Amino acid sequence: MRQGPLTGLKIVEFAGIGPGPFCGMLLSDLGADVVRIDRKGQGRGAPSDITSRGRRSVALDLKKPEAVEACLKLMDGADAVIEGFRPGVMERLGLGPEVALKRNPKLVFGRMTGWGQTGPYAMAAGHDMNYIAITGALHAIGTEEKPVPPLNLVGDFGGGALYLAFGLLAGVIHARETGRGQVIDCAMSDGAASLMAMFYGFKAAGIWKEERRSNMLDGGAHFYDTYQCSDGKWVSIGSIEPQFYALLLEKTGIDDPDFQKQHDRSAWPELRRKLAHVIAQKTQAEWTGIMGGTDVCFAPVLDLDEAPKHPHNAARQTFVEIGGVVQPAPAPRFSATPGAVQGPPPAIGAHDREALSDWGFSDSEIGALQGAGAMA
Repeated sequence: MRQGPLTGLKIVEFAGIGPGPFCGMLLSDLGADVVRIDRKGQGRGAPSDITSRGRRSVALDLKKPEAVEACLKLMDGADAVIEGFRPGVMERLGLGPEVALKRNPKLVFGRMTGWGQTGPYAMAAGHDMNYIAITGALHAIGTEEKPVPPLNLVGDFGGGALYLAFGLLAGVIHARETGRGQVIDCAMSDGAASLMAMFYGFKAAGIWKEERRSNMLDGGAHFYDTYQCSDGKWVSIGSIEPQFYALLLEKTGIDDPDFQKQHDRSAWPELRRKLAHVIAQKTQAEWTGIMGGTDVCFAPVLDLDEAPKHPHNAARQTFVEIGGVVQPAPAPRFSATPGAVQGPPPAIGAHDREALSDWGFSDSEIGALQGAGAMA
């Protein structure tokens, strides 16, 4: 039995990589019934395939017309579709939005790409770093010497998967009110640009400099940075507000009058050097004992082994273990309709008969697919 605020929502997901599966995971975690169309013979289903968790897999050979018709029938009964192919691929398969929406006018057709469905780069390959590079985001992140890719959090997952989930749900609300579905053109480059709204505002206000590590939020300010401790581990300090900054000075025992120049940019490099020297005198655990849980705006910088064991994460059960794999729990949290990990990552084709039957296929239709070699 599925649980969560999206229980009853039906999603068809065409298997892909990166943001598409993550979007499917988010929707499944909140209760949506997500059926993933996998290609026969692909290898998935390991417990470590976390972003595949919680949905059912149907393996189809999309070169077979019977499989294409099966996909269209699934979309006939769906609220939304997720696909992450290059522009034109779904159309060539006979599964494009024009065909699907003609059959199901309320369908929300979500298209996840790096560059979008149109534009000079639309047909070009790329990865997260490339998509955020043209938005200004990558230029703003890194050291003085070079931009540094911020994992694939900003493009794939922040600008891609989250915007696709947001767009799909907005589209479903509209479709339920009006009876009209639509296409969601979700480009990671668009989403990453949207995430930069505040920084473009800072630029317009004249308070953002293009040089990396020269601004308050990019590591330029001594009161918003990471510092290495005596044991080689790191801590994060974000004491922006004056009362939090005063507490930082109190907790670190700093009485140097130069630190009263908190917002003097010309003083930041030297103040960062001085604060680094102070932090380097104690271990991460010692500083956590002094500043952890206070209004300094402090947290230890933890690795992936340490993070699930942190007392705050443990108390909130921020991480769960499924099939021996530690992984993030569903988020956000709902008071009345909590989400849940609906199941482990499925093996390819693990739910061929079960999922199709639940979505309205008769035994004879399922048998015909198998007989035509269109389904495993």
